[in-house]
Amino acid sequence: MRILLIGGTGFLGRHMAARLAGHGHVLIVPTRQYGRGRDLQLLPALTLVEADVHDDAVLDRLLRECDAVINLAGILHGGRGQPYGAGFARVHVQLPQRIAQACRRHGVRRLLHVSALGADSSGPSMYLRSKGDGEAALREAYAAWPEGACTIFRPSVVFGPDDHLTTLFARLARWLPVIPLAGADARMQPISVSDIAFAAEAALGNPHTAGRTYELGGPQVYTLGEIVRLCATWSGHPRTVLPLPMGLGRLQALFFECLPGDPLISRDNLASLAVDNVCSAPMDPELGIVPTSMEAVVPGYLKAGR
Repeated sequence: MRILLIGGTGFLGRHMAARLAGHGHVLIVPTRQYGRGRDLQLLPALTLVEADVHDDAVLDRLLRECDAVINLAGILHGGRGQPYGAGFARVHVQLPQRIAQACRRHGVRRLLHVSALGADSSGPSMYLRSKGDGEAALREAYAAWPEGACTIFRPSVVFGPDDHLTTLFARLARWLPVIPLAGADARMQPISVSDIAFAAEAALGNPHTAGRTYELGGPQVYTLGEIVRLCATWSGHPRTVLPLPMGLGRLQALFFECLPGDPLISRDNLASLAVDNVCSAPMDPELGIVPTSMEAVVPGYLKAGR
């Protein structure tokens, strides 16, 4: 298939691009900065294009002669506002709407959209509310276009080499004698980045996944505190995790928000921890996934010296 992979230069996108290109698909990967994805051009049949996917004319050009679109675009920090900040609205809500409209204009019937476990228009955080509204926008668009086929994935937190989860905790353990942590009791079901790439490829080849929403999670549920302790141990720097009251955690997050660049953690990130990031049922066997455990792969890339 000829696939437009939006968000293909990110952590999940790189793994998905490697799998799809390795199995013979032709990929077009747009990026705002060409240098961010230059190494992706080593993959067979992949074209990296400097483009702004928030421009309808650009989307029209990219979608010509495509068979499918995969949307991985997502952000953790999108400003503040009600019901969410402008950044969240632009990336999580307006972009999926634009993609769906462009697909209809060009007759590109197949769309895979990666949302988030816990996405809910009434959720406790701006991140989850915007993800929920993005899903709602897609369902509305495809209800009016029955010829189209949209599949939505809702993964829990994602782990894998170069991730923003396990490697962050390993770095903190290297420098901190004790790791202070708000939301230590929050429950989540980490899923391997490779399993999500597998699910996407399986859905592309299975017409029965059209119109479906799939929750994606790993084989085991952990608390956030447990994940931090495991990552510290696997990296060779076992540490004590010091649970913080949520009020103190919000003050800590506010401090990080005042620093230049993206914060290590924001108040909105903490708000997302108010709901468990756990699947409501086992993964659908239709996807054919045998979930990968953290213990099977994370120690290998976190161990000292790697």
